[in-house]
Amino acid sequence: MGDPGGVGPEVCLQLLSDPKQYAPAVPIVFGDAAILSRVAKQCGFPEPKVVVPFAESLDFRGMAEATVVDFGTIESETFVPGKVSAEGGEASYQYIMRAIDAALAGKVDGITTGPINKEALHAAQHFYPGHTEIFIERCGRDSGCMMLTSDLLTCSFVTTHVGYRDVPELLTIERIGEVIDLTVDAMRKIRHREPRLLVCGLNPHAGEHGLFGDREEERIIMPAVQIARDKGIQIDGPVPPDTAFLAERRPLYDCVVCMYHDQGHIPLKALAFDIAVNTTLGLPIVRTSVDHGTAFDIAWQGKAKVSSMIHAVRLAGDLSAR
Repeated sequence: MGDPGGVGPEVCLQLLSDPKQYAPAVPIVFGDAAILSRVAKQCGFPEPKVVVPFAESLDFRGMAEATVVDFGTIESETFVPGKVSAEGGEASYQYIMRAIDAALAGKVDGITTGPINKEALHAAQHFYPGHTEIFIERCGRDSGCMMLTSDLLTCSFVTTHVGYRDVPELLTIERIGEVIDLTVDAMRKIRHREPRLLVCGLNPHAGEHGLFGDREEERIIMPAVQIARDKGIQIDGPVPPDTAFLAERRPLYDCVVCMYHDQGHIPLKALAFDIAVNTTLGLPIVRTSVDHGTAFDIAWQGKAKVSSMIHAVRLAGDLSAR
């Protein structure tokens, strides 16, 4: 459900309101039933039909219809939406951890996460940069990578939630190669064919042959691209980031490998904000997510669009079936 104070509850309610939006998947919403009920009444959405209290012994695979699993973590009558709170951060953390455990135990086929607030998460003493890092740690992985995908543009990321000054030190031939390999594997499953990738440089003009930056393109990115090419991967780059997303170039590639967060997030959200899906690659379980934040400024007003959630659930179902 995401942070209960954000738009996650109303997006979940909109999803559940029409089975055609999620079939043949069966959504199991980990959240607080009282919050969902309050939001439903406030926004004029149908209330969930099936609610069960959370228990470790629950057999989620045996649930034949959309169900809300109630954690009862929030005092719904006094809870204030649209604000950062430790209470909201703790609740969202508990939903996530229980969902991951259910997926690792084979009790659910995949996970689609609602938006969380990183400041609220930190206020609850859970010091993660975001969902991706929680999933990687809980699943016992050393690393993974974020990918944002849509019919218009797909990007994967070598680094994500770090400050810009830290990015160059995190770029290695091995890390870029890992992201390329994870991206190829994911795109094969999504596109059902061998993908073609484009790799962005780090610096303006892809370094202009060493004029900008510390020759990251020559020292790190180019060798990683060549290793991938030697494996038979169809891949080009590094190219200047400001021309990587041109309209005439986008149809030529299945995914753009980006060096840092905003390099790919800005063009993707400009082009496909309502339909893009966030997924974490390199996990033993399927995880997708909406590609938007908690939007506290419009929370519980019935203004949030459900389209990204629908696409995220459908992608989770598709990936789970492979």
